[in-house]
Order: sequence, then C-alpha cells, then structure tokens
Amino acid sequence: MNDIEEVLFKLSKSKFRSSFHLKNKDLDYINTKGMETIKEHTYEFINKRLAPKIILNDGAQTPMKGHPTFIAQHATATCCRECLYKWHHIDKNKELNNKEIDYVVNVIMTWIKREVKKK
Repeated sequence: MNDIEEVLFKLSKSKFRSSFHLKNKDLDYINTKGMETIKEHTYEFINKRLAPKIILNDGAQTPMKGHPTFIAQHATATCCRECLYKWHHIDKNKELNNKEIDYVVNVIMTWIKREVKKK
C-alpha cells in the first residue's frame, strides 16, 4: 500500500471518520462541475484554510456540509491542523509546503473518487 492507501485504510477503521459519506446532492455537484473543478476547489480550500502557519479558528475552519471537499476533509482527517498532525504526521506549527499541500489534496481526491465509485 502507498501512503494514501495506508492512511485511508486506517481512517476506515475509525467510527467517526468512516461515518462521513457524500450525499446525492454532493454527487450531483461533482457530476455537474467535473472532477477537475472539484480538485481546483480543493486546492483553493486547502491553501486558504489549512496551509497557513497560523489559523485563527483552527479546529473550526472546515464546515460539515456545503461542498464535497468539506465532507472529504472530515472523512480523511484533513479538516484542521490537529487532525492533520494526528493522522498524517504533518507538523502543526508551520506553513504547509507544496509537497504537503499536494499530498492533502490527493488524499481528499482519492476519498472523493472512491465515494463516487460506490454510488
């Protein structure tokens, strides 16, 4: 297993993390916008809400609904810096670099693609 596969497997064993799933309206949104647009949105959200060194509302910056990426962030423990540290071992007290941002987006997009395949 690669890193993403391994972490998604571990997350699937968490009662809380495995309780998140895309709803029909999320799937409709993905089908309307396309996966590339969802990926672009994901980069925007991560760069704005997760990548900065200091996040004033860390732990509360990711909504629980409103966009497929938000649901995926909770499912993949990429919703805040505390979860990112706990599950992905990415330090909290620094700005994310491009490699880390790419990793987070790839984790989220892998989870979203799996959800789409299930439906």
